[in-house]
Amino acid sequence: MEIDGIISAIVIGIVIGILGRLVVPGRQRIGILWTILVGIVAALIGSWIASAFDVADTEGVDWIEWLIQIGLAALGVTALDRSRARR
Repeated sequence: MEIDGIISAIVIGIVIGILGRLVVPGRQRIGILWTILVGIVAALIGSWIASAFDVADTEGVDWIEWLIQIGLAALGVTALDRSRARR
């Protein structure tokens, strides 16, 4: 992965993290930095999963890849929020 790929992963991760947090109902007790970190990880893993299923590069907007990434971010935000609530 080159530097432009890393920068785009960070930017997309920020957007994915915020969208993932908006999808989860209720109040989350995690900070915005954790949300961004979860979004970055979800964006990277989601891109890998989309590539594995050969839906990463389609004509126009890659809606399936975005949905995978947002779903992973929502799962990550929920898991992190629940682990924080137990403490």
